[in-house]
Amino acid sequence: METTAHAPPHIAILPSPGIGHLIPLVEFAKKLHHRHGFSTTFVIPTDGPLSAAQTTFLSALPAAIDYILLPAVNFDDLAADVKIETRISLTVTRSLPSIRDAFKSLHQSKTLSAVVVDLFGTDAFDAARELNIPPYIFFCSTAMALCMFFHLPTLDETLPGEYRDAPEKLRIPGCTPIHGRDLFDPVQDRKNDAYKWAIHHAKRYKLAEGILVNSFQELEPGPVQFLLKKEPGKPTVYPIGPLIKMGPSKSASASESDISLKFLNDQPIGSVLYISFGSGGALSHAQIIELANGLEMSEQRFVWVVRCPNDTNSGASYFNIQNSGDPLAYLPEGFLERTRDLGLVVPLWAPQARILAHESVGAFLTHCGWNSVLESVVNGVPMIAWPLYAEQGMNAVMLHEDVRVALRPRVGENGLIERDEVAKAVKGLMEGEEGKGIRSRMKGLKDAAAKTLGENGDSVKLLDGLAEKWKSSGRK
Repeated sequence: METTAHAPPHIAILPSPGIGHLIPLVEFAKKLHHRHGFSTTFVIPTDGPLSAAQTTFLSALPAAIDYILLPAVNFDDLAADVKIETRISLTVTRSLPSIRDAFKSLHQSKTLSAVVVDLFGTDAFDAARELNIPPYIFFCSTAMALCMFFHLPTLDETLPGEYRDAPEKLRIPGCTPIHGRDLFDPVQDRKNDAYKWAIHHAKRYKLAEGILVNSFQELEPGPVQFLLKKEPGKPTVYPIGPLIKMGPSKSASASESDISLKFLNDQPIGSVLYISFGSGGALSHAQIIELANGLEMSEQRFVWVVRCPNDTNSGASYFNIQNSGDPLAYLPEGFLERTRDLGLVVPLWAPQARILAHESVGAFLTHCGWNSVLESVVNGVPMIAWPLYAEQGMNAVMLHEDVRVALRPRVGENGLIERDEVAKAVKGLMEGEEGKGIRSRMKGLKDAAAKTLGENGDSVKLLDGLAEKWKSSGRK
């Protein structure tokens, strides 16, 4: 496809801190380059040194993708318990002088076709508009969550009290009704600054030239249909997903040296439950005990990525064990020996994209982070939904109640998902009748994902149309 005669078209992307948001944004930039010759510069606000994961990830970027690290902002005035959404928003607002300078320099040297910001980056719109560069949002979560963002100012004006206390399910346009307690974390306390920032950004979404969302029609039919409707004050929405970091093919996995992949190579097709709560997810020690015992009771094969509990100190004291930095120390006594022939426990990290692409994996117990959900959908792996934070409760509702490709175990009165419930969900998905229906529906979603990402697929056509618009913008 053609580019300008003098230089490739160029965009700037302003991501939120955190590796989870960088991954889909980089996949988006790669796709723009491969299909349309775009180059990209990431303008990255910071509040301190990058994490090891971020540093490694950025160092491996292809030549068409560059990045600028902005000077770190100072947060000495913030309380230690300030919520992440407040930190993200303040990282952007306190970096605005540096953001303006970076946009201006890039525009002078490369003529930016667009500025794309993450979902909490709307305060950078003004810097883009000052240079006559159209601002866009890349919404790296669900279409359902984007519908909620559009509806949030209305909820704020019409519903008194805390949303979690609402007696009836909330009705968000285009979405299945949802309990207030399942809405994303920043709106769970209306007195907290994180809620004020959520409202602030939600009201500014209408200022975007357009919004790209990492989802597709068949996965979220109701929300996507609502978002595609033309309405006053609602920007054009482009469902261009699923964009994920792809693993190698299933045949390639056999040659991998990773211990989890070696284990999977020796298991029957579709027989293994993969368990991971993402890079930021951790359970209490009591919940780790219940999950382990439930897995053992289920008698199913598994690969479990284990992290230290989020209550390490109190948990170590309560269970009379020494505080340890080794996640395996928090498992029930004898668990590893008793499950040695069925399962593999991996501390801290495993190559998730490769694991989910492996033919031996038959299900995924997940925290419902959106990157993980999309990886599961693309590979056709049914899920057990176990949300922990952020918008994961909303994702779990959508997966369990709307598209019905996940089971959701019940949380007990003690706040734990108890071992009997774990075993029931695992056996139900791997062996039960309900599991058969979920696998069938998930296969349909896998096929739909492949189709929308194909040459004449809806996601690809929307991306192509947007790229042509940006090329025209950059030539003006």
